[in-house]
Amino acid sequence: MAIRKYAGYAWNLISLAGMVLAVTAAGLIVGFLSYEGITGVEKPYLGLMTYFLFPGMLIVGLLLVPVGAFLVREKRRRFAKTGEEIPPYPRVDFNEPHKRHLFIFFVLASIGFVMIVSVASLKGFEFTESTTFCGELCHQVMGPEHTAWSNSPHAKVKCVECHVGPGAAWYVKAKISGMRQLYAVLFHTYPATIATPIENLRPARDTCEECHWPEKFYFGRQKVFYHYAPNEQNTPRETGLLINIGGDPNTPGAKGIHWHIGQEVTYIATDYKRLNIPYIAVKGKDGKIIEYVDSEKPLTKDAIAKAEKRRMDCLDCHNRPAHIYHAPGVEIDDAFVHKRIDSSLPYLKKVAVEILTRPYKDKETALATIAKDLPAYYAQTYPAVASAKKAQIDEAVVVVKDIYDRNFFPNMHISWNTYPNYIGHFYTPGCFRCHDGKHKNAEGKVISKDCNMCHTVLSQKQENIPAGTKVTQFVHPVDIGDEIYKTNCSECHSAGGQDVPGGEHHGK
Repeated sequence: MAIRKYAGYAWNLISLAGMVLAVTAAGLIVGFLSYEGITGVEKPYLGLMTYFLFPGMLIVGLLLVPVGAFLVREKRRRFAKTGEEIPPYPRVDFNEPHKRHLFIFFVLASIGFVMIVSVASLKGFEFTESTTFCGELCHQVMGPEHTAWSNSPHAKVKCVECHVGPGAAWYVKAKISGMRQLYAVLFHTYPATIATPIENLRPARDTCEECHWPEKFYFGRQKVFYHYAPNEQNTPRETGLLINIGGDPNTPGAKGIHWHIGQEVTYIATDYKRLNIPYIAVKGKDGKIIEYVDSEKPLTKDAIAKAEKRRMDCLDCHNRPAHIYHAPGVEIDDAFVHKRIDSSLPYLKKVAVEILTRPYKDKETALATIAKDLPAYYAQTYPAVASAKKAQIDEAVVVVKDIYDRNFFPNMHISWNTYPNYIGHFYTPGCFRCHDGKHKNAEGKVISKDCNMCHTVLSQKQENIPAGTKVTQFVHPVDIGDEIYKTNCSECHSAGGQDVPGGEHHGK
């Protein structure tokens, strides 16, 4: 009778529901963890259930058992029969076998449940640090950035290594920020296009320099740029440059692009994307500050004093190091170079870029249009080519669809040029935000726009340069006079591959 009496405390709907919930959750956690361990498959929603939902169910279930027992016991105390004593707290007497057995069961069950919750918690922490959690769980919002990251040079670097970095303080900040983002996703309050640059981002020196060691930068690196004209022959061009990266920033007189991180450079930007920079200040090793002001649109002293000044770091140039969207023209050039598409197909670059840059209501419509319009162009304009090179045209369709899939996201109003990439100056102002020949100091010294400050032309191969000619300055494919020094490259090339309206001025 005593066993029934004590067991009866847990024999109620609440406690029984808690037991079922706890046992079911424990079984699901063990089962899903085993599945992940055996298959090696990490899926975002599976992880969400295994590391958060099921452990929550387990804890709630375990809490319901004593809650139900307590309510039953209190009810029995209130309605106890005359002469029946039920003390406020249970008596634990290990000399009674049933109590001893219940206690042993409780201890063993608690150890088992604690181990399950502990493993799930540790795995849950790992899961929240994974790229699956960051990039795939909120697919609608983070889909574009996850796609760009997975095709970038940093594709083997976890999101948290750059966005959080080492240390507990920034981990806590990131999780608090993540709660706000989770709310925005759940209630669909996030903007249609995520704005950049990200506010309150951890300084690049705390993250980038964990891998990129400024004291060990190369002085220079040779790179060959391949371009194909949007003409009938898809005429190839080749430019070999020595990129003057710069050496140890602590070396006196160190020159090159990375000179900027060896100096304390601050600037004022008048727009959110940091495209318009009317004021720059450079602090020398001796502590002297030299100010450069845009001579065409100068700020007043009062405006300079009140404006927010940002210290230049890696991300002011490398602002898209892991989330790179490529211009359609660059993607087609790359496909030509790596022989993924046949460069002998007439006007392939011109037609492909034109189809890619059209506005589409959704990705499905875009992919269907590519599959239809690219073969239709050759069927109508070059029927002999359409017949003889059908396989090559089909291959081109696959490649062009892949280019669209990686660089255009209509559902988030994102295309390849939504987020300016400030490395270089071909498609965005980039370097020319400061190096525009217009920023002057009090002595009249100008921040130079000289190309050779950052790179040296080693070779050029293109139709308007005779074979064997040694070039020392960049030669534009078409003679545009001194406009090459007056006009920024991006003013013509921002079309993404057609160079200028009409698309053929490089096609001679």
